Formats: sequence, structure tokens, C-alpha cells
Amino acid sequence: MTNRYRLLAGGSLAAVALLAAGCATDASPDEPSAGSAAEAPADVSASSRVAVSLEGEVGVLDAATLELIDTFPSDDFTRVNAVGDGRNVLVTTAEGFQVLDTAVPALTDTVFEADAAGHVVRHADKTVLFSDGWGETTIFDTDALVESDGALPEVRQYESEAPHHGVSIVLADGTLLTTVGTADSRSGAVALEPHDDHYHELAISDQCPEIHGEGTAADEVAVFGCQNGALLFKDGEFLKLDAPDDFGRMGNAYVAEDDPIVVGDYKNDPDDEGYLLNSIALIDTANETYTVQDLGDVEFTWRGAGRGPGGLFFMLGTDGAIHSLDPATGEFTDDEFPIIDPWEGPDDWQTPHPGMITAGDVAYVTDIDGQRLVSVDLTTGDILAEGEELSSLPNEVAVNL
Repeated sequence: MTNRYRLLAGGSLAAVALLAAGCATDASPDEPSAGSAAEAPADVSASSRVAVSLEGEVGVLDAATLELIDTFPSDDFTRVNAVGDGRNVLVTTAEGFQVLDTAVPALTDTVFEADAAGHVVRHADKTVLFSDGWGETTIFDTDALVESDGALPEVRQYESEAPHHGVSIVLADGTLLTTVGTADSRSGAVALEPHDDHYHELAISDQCPEIHGEGTAADEVAVFGCQNGALLFKDGEFLKLDAPDDFGRMGNAYVAEDDPIVVGDYKNDPDDEGYLLNSIALIDTANETYTVQDLGDVEFTWRGAGRGPGGLFFMLGTDGAIHSLDPATGEFTDDEFPIIDPWEGPDDWQTPHPGMITAGDVAYVTDIDGQRLVSVDLTTGDILAEGEELSSLPNEVAVNL
């Protein structure tokens, strides 16, 4: 398997990124220039800010009060992903992954260039980006942006054989797991060992059609979703677990890194064009089993789910309540927290609709009817804060862990 590998110093990339973004910034002499970490207020602590994508802009909120601190113009539709350093968020734009410093706050000139910027993965002190248009993986130390005062850090890059909608993970020992595919289809994943100027192939699998979504469970078992089950990378080898249905698509993995059980969203009707789900896949990576759990009347979307306290799986149902399920048993707990009004599923995945992201014991919910965010204590169901009405419907949320 041939591959192209690059180790790039941040300076050369930064020069290109700053040149591309320079015309878009017009700071007055009295305004702080974007991208300088030293300008952050001294009393801003790590993990104290939340980013939310809005129509044509991105907002930064105080995580405790949900007070809007500032907004910044961006593309009409943007995605937001936390870097994992407690401070920075990556905003997907036409140029690539643009750094939003939530502490200053500022949408900086620092851009990890990418064509069709896609997935962002955080694991084992590495943050990994995937460019769908180039099929390129970019890897950097998770704390590198903080340590470089916001300048582009040194990165490692790997180019797939062909551009595709993909995702990559770097394990603690440096092994790169990355998807294999083309613009027309995806087939599986490959495990690669890094060397000074190349990668050496350790294992490969073509048994995961339309591979999508990833997660890392206990003992660093990596899991990818397939159109007919799940693909595991365990003990240096790929292992395919089949879904009970011929078409049993898992598109997202919800993991707790100390739990061997992975929760995946599940869909078994290829003709269903809706985005509401009422089944989940339970993947036991220790016992190597794959089962499907029907959720009865509870329906949710992939944007309204996550793991929380006690390793439980939490869902924002269309009834407006947060429901919790024990992955070990597949059973709902007795807790049910009504938060917002009942809602209907979206016509398109990009359409703003009620969603939820979990961060430790707290969930942040997008209240579409109220055009705001609401935070909830997942241990009690108490509402911690109700944000003000925003300029447009909130879409994606990144909690700056």
C-alpha cells in the first residue's frame, strides 16, 4: 500500500493560512488582533466557555450562565468541534478548520487548511482532523495551540489513496487508524505504524461498507460504524461484528473510554429518509457482541445523544425530555427530565433542531422554540441555566473541554 506522509512545521502552514485569511480581517489599532492567546483575560479558566453555530455566525457563551459574550461572522452553515485543550474550538469554513479562541474570545486567523473539512477526533492527547476533499489526515498535540500562543503548531499529515468522507484516530502508541474509500463509496479501514518518512501497514479490512463514525472504548478498542454492523480494532487486528439485519447502519459511536460497551445509533430501513431514530446498537467490545435495543416510544436524532455520569447513555427525545439508559442492561433508568416542548424530526440533518451535547455531569440543550441554550444537571435533572434569545436558531454546540 503506497502512501504519502508529511511532517510539517507550523511556520510554513501558518504563513499560507494567514495569507489566505488576511483580507478578511480589518482590526482597528485599538482592537486586539485575532489569534494572540496572550490577550485572553486572566480570569478566564479552562472549560468555562461554550461555542454555538448560528446562521452566518458563531457565538461564544459563558458555560455557567449561558450569557452571550460575543459573536463572529462565519459561513452560513458551520460545524464546531472542541480541540480538547479547554480553550479552542475548530470552526469548519470554506478554507478549512478555523481556530476560535473562546477565552479572548476571537475567531482567529489561524486555519488548518482543508478541502471539505470534516471530522475532528480527540484521543490520547492528540487532535486529528480529516479533509474529505483531499483525503488528508492532520495530527497535532491537543495542547499545542495553547503552547504556541494560537499559532499553527507542528503537524503530521497522511494522505489516503483517494479523497472520501472519512475519519482518523491516533491511538496512544501512535498507531493511525484511518478509513479507506473513494468519493463514491467507502469499504473499511487501515491501521498504520508511523516512521520518520512513511507509514507501515499493520492491518487492513474491507469488511465495513460505508464506514462512518468512530469511538474508542475501554482498553483502547477502536470502533467504526458500518452499513451492516461495526468494525473493531482490537489487539492489533480488525474484527467485524455483524448487525442482525442485512441493512443495519450504525453512523455514530457514543463511548465512555473506561467502558467496554459502545452505544451506536441504529437504522435498519434503507428507504427511510427521516432522521429520527428509535433503536440503538449495543456493542460489547470485551465479549465481541453486537445487539440492537428497541427504544419503544423514545425517538431522538444523532445530534441529541451522548454519554454522561455513571457511563449512562442520554437522549433528548421528541417528547422534550432527556432519557437515560444503562448500556450494560439495555434498560432505561427511572430518571426522565422534561426540558423543552415536544418537537418533530428535521427534514435535513443540517436543519437546526433540538439537540444535546454532554460534558461530564452537564448537558447543553438547543431549545429551538426559545432560540436559546439550556444547561441541565444530568444527575438531578435540575436546569442550571437558561440562555438569552440568540440572533438565530442555535445549531451545533461545542463544549470547550
